[in-house]
Amino acid sequence: MNLKETIREIPDYPEKGISFKDITTMLKDSEAFKEVVNQVHENFRDKGITKIVSLESRGFIVGGAVAYLLDAGFVPVRKKGKLPAETVTESYELEYGSDQIEMHLDALTEDDVVLIHDDLLATGGTALAALNLVEKMKVKKVYFSFICDLKFISNGKKDQLSKYETHTLVEY
Repeated sequence: MNLKETIREIPDYPEKGISFKDITTMLKDSEAFKEVVNQVHENFRDKGITKIVSLESRGFIVGGAVAYLLDAGFVPVRKKGKLPAETVTESYELEYGSDQIEMHLDALTEDDVVLIHDDLLATGGTALAALNLVEKMKVKKVYFSFICDLKFISNGKKDQLSKYETHTLVEY
Protein backbone atom coordinates (compact mmCIF):
# COMPACT_ATOMS: atom_id res chain seq x y z
CA MET A 1 0.00 0.00 0.00
CA ASN A 2 1.28 3.47 -0.87
CA LEU A 3 0.71 5.30 2.42
CA LYS A 4 1.74 8.65 0.94
CA GLU A 5 -1.38 8.52 -1.24
CA THR A 6 -3.55 8.38 1.90
CA ILE A 7 -2.05 11.56 3.41
CA ARG A 8 -3.69 14.84 2.48
CA GLU A 9 -1.46 17.84 1.80
CA ILE A 10 -2.85 21.26 2.63
CA PRO A 11 -0.97 24.15 1.01
CA ASP A 12 -0.21 27.32 2.96
CA TYR A 13 -1.21 25.86 6.34
CA PRO A 14 -0.65 26.88 9.11
CA GLU A 15 1.10 29.70 7.29
CA LYS A 16 1.95 30.66 3.73
CA GLY A 17 4.65 28.51 2.16
CA ILE A 18 4.06 25.43 4.34
CA SER A 19 2.51 22.30 2.86
CA PHE A 20 0.85 20.64 5.87
CA LYS A 21 0.85 16.82 5.92
CA ASP A 22 -2.57 15.84 7.28
CA ILE A 23 -2.58 12.22 8.48
CA THR A 24 -6.27 12.28 9.44
CA THR A 25 -7.11 11.04 5.94
CA MET A 26 -4.75 8.10 6.49
CA LEU A 27 -6.21 7.37 9.92
CA LYS A 28 -9.81 7.23 8.66
CA ASP A 29 -8.80 4.59 6.08
CA SER A 30 -8.95 1.37 8.12
CA GLU A 31 -6.54 -0.48 5.84
CA ALA A 32 -3.99 2.35 5.87
CA PHE A 33 -4.27 2.71 9.65
CA LYS A 34 -3.72 -1.03 10.12
CA GLU A 35 -0.77 -0.91 7.72
CA VAL A 36 0.92 1.88 9.69
CA VAL A 37 0.43 0.16 13.06
CA ASN A 38 1.54 -3.21 11.68
CA GLN A 39 4.67 -1.79 10.01
CA VAL A 40 5.80 0.01 13.16
CA HIS A 41 5.07 -3.11 15.24
CA GLU A 42 6.95 -5.35 12.80
CA ASN A 43 10.00 -3.09 12.80
CA PHE A 44 10.29 -2.98 16.61
CA ARG A 45 8.83 -6.31 17.77
CA ASP A 46 12.25 -7.87 18.50
CA LYS A 47 13.87 -4.81 20.12
CA GLY A 48 12.70 -5.40 23.69
CA ILE A 49 10.63 -2.21 23.82
CA THR A 50 9.14 -1.72 27.30
CA LYS A 51 7.61 1.76 26.84
CA ILE A 52 6.22 3.79 23.96
CA VAL A 53 6.74 7.50 24.56
CA SER A 54 4.39 9.36 22.29
CA LEU A 55 3.84 13.02 21.59
CA GLU A 56 0.59 14.96 21.83
CA SER A 57 -1.66 14.61 20.06
CA ARG A 58 -1.48 12.76 16.76
CA GLY A 59 1.41 10.65 18.02
CA PHE A 60 -0.92 9.17 20.64
CA ILE A 61 -3.09 7.44 18.04
CA VAL A 62 -0.52 5.11 16.52
CA GLY A 63 1.68 5.05 19.62
CA GLY A 64 -1.10 3.60 21.74
CA ALA A 65 -1.93 0.89 19.21
CA VAL A 66 1.74 -0.08 18.84
CA ALA A 67 2.18 -0.18 22.63
CA TYR A 68 -0.70 -2.65 22.80
CA LEU A 69 0.82 -4.91 20.12
CA LEU A 70 4.31 -4.76 21.68
CA ASP A 71 2.92 -5.45 25.16
CA ALA A 72 4.61 -2.23 26.25
CA GLY A 73 3.51 0.61 28.46
CA PHE A 74 2.37 3.91 26.98
CA VAL A 75 3.82 7.23 28.18
CA PRO A 76 2.20 10.45 26.97
CA VAL A 77 4.32 13.54 26.39
CA ARG A 78 2.12 16.63 26.57
CA LYS A 79 2.27 20.39 26.38
CA LYS A 80 3.25 22.09 29.65
CA GLY A 81 0.54 22.07 32.31
CA LYS A 82 -1.55 19.17 30.95
CA LEU A 83 -0.24 16.32 33.14
CA PRO A 84 -1.55 16.03 36.72
CA ALA A 85 1.40 14.56 38.66
CA GLU A 86 5.01 15.69 39.08
CA THR A 87 6.68 16.23 35.71
CA VAL A 88 9.99 16.87 34.01
CA THR A 89 9.94 19.65 31.42
CA GLU A 90 11.88 20.37 28.25
CA SER A 91 11.82 23.55 26.16
CA TYR A 92 12.23 23.59 22.40
CA GLU A 93 12.24 26.12 19.59
CA LEU A 94 9.52 26.44 16.98
CA GLU A 95 9.75 28.26 13.66
CA TYR A 96 8.02 31.21 15.32
CA GLY A 97 8.73 31.01 19.06
CA SER A 98 9.27 28.36 21.70
CA ASP A 99 7.22 25.82 23.62
CA GLN A 100 7.59 23.24 26.38
CA ILE A 101 6.65 19.58 26.71
CA GLU A 102 6.37 17.46 29.83
CA MET A 103 6.39 13.86 30.92
CA HIS A 104 5.54 12.41 34.34
CA LEU A 105 8.63 12.09 36.48
CA ASP A 106 7.79 8.45 37.32
CA ALA A 107 7.03 7.41 33.71
CA LEU A 108 10.32 5.67 32.95
CA THR A 109 13.06 3.76 34.74
CA GLU A 110 16.66 2.90 33.96
CA ASP A 111 15.49 -0.57 32.87
CA ASP A 112 13.27 0.75 30.08
CA VAL A 113 13.87 0.38 26.36
CA VAL A 114 11.94 3.25 24.78
CA LEU A 115 10.38 3.86 21.39
CA ILE A 116 9.62 7.56 20.87
CA HIS A 117 6.79 7.84 18.34
CA ASP A 118 5.31 10.88 16.63
CA ASP A 119 3.43 11.50 13.41
CA LEU A 120 5.89 13.88 11.75
CA LEU A 121 9.60 14.66 11.79
CA ALA A 122 10.12 18.16 10.37
CA THR A 123 12.86 20.27 11.99
CA GLY A 124 13.49 17.73 14.77
CA GLY A 125 12.84 20.21 17.59
CA THR A 126 9.98 18.32 19.23
CA ALA A 127 11.67 14.94 18.76
CA LEU A 128 14.91 16.23 20.28
CA ALA A 129 12.98 17.69 23.23
CA ALA A 130 11.29 14.30 23.76
CA LEU A 131 14.69 12.60 23.57
CA ASN A 132 16.05 15.00 26.19
CA LEU A 133 13.12 14.15 28.49
CA VAL A 134 13.70 10.42 28.05
CA GLU A 135 17.46 10.68 28.53
CA LYS A 136 16.91 12.46 31.87
CA MET A 137 15.53 9.09 33.05
CA LYS A 138 18.75 7.26 32.01
CA VAL A 139 16.88 4.54 30.11
CA LYS A 140 18.75 1.58 28.53
CA LYS A 141 18.07 2.39 24.88
CA VAL A 142 16.02 4.73 22.68
CA TYR A 143 14.49 4.22 19.23
CA PHE A 144 12.42 6.58 17.08
CA SER A 145 9.38 6.04 14.86
CA PHE A 146 7.66 8.59 12.62
CA ILE A 147 4.89 8.26 10.09
CA CYS A 148 6.33 11.08 7.94
CA ASP A 149 9.80 12.58 7.58
CA LEU A 150 10.29 15.86 5.74
CA LYS A 151 13.71 14.87 4.35
CA PHE A 152 14.07 18.18 2.54
CA ILE A 153 14.58 19.82 5.96
CA SER A 154 18.12 19.25 7.15
CA ASN A 155 19.66 20.82 10.25
CA GLY A 156 21.67 20.17 13.38
CA LYS A 157 18.70 18.94 15.40
CA LYS A 158 17.92 16.23 12.87
CA ASP A 159 21.62 15.38 12.71
CA GLN A 160 21.57 14.69 16.47
CA LEU A 161 18.65 12.29 15.98
CA SER A 162 20.53 10.37 13.27
CA LYS A 163 22.52 8.57 16.01
CA TYR A 164 19.38 6.61 16.90
CA GLU A 165 17.70 3.83 14.95
CA THR A 166 14.78 5.57 13.31
CA HIS A 167 11.88 4.02 11.42
CA THR A 168 9.93 6.20 9.00
CA LEU A 169 7.04 5.11 6.81
CA VAL A 170 6.67 8.04 4.38
CA GLU A 171 9.33 10.46 3.18
CA TYR A 172 8.82 13.83 1.53
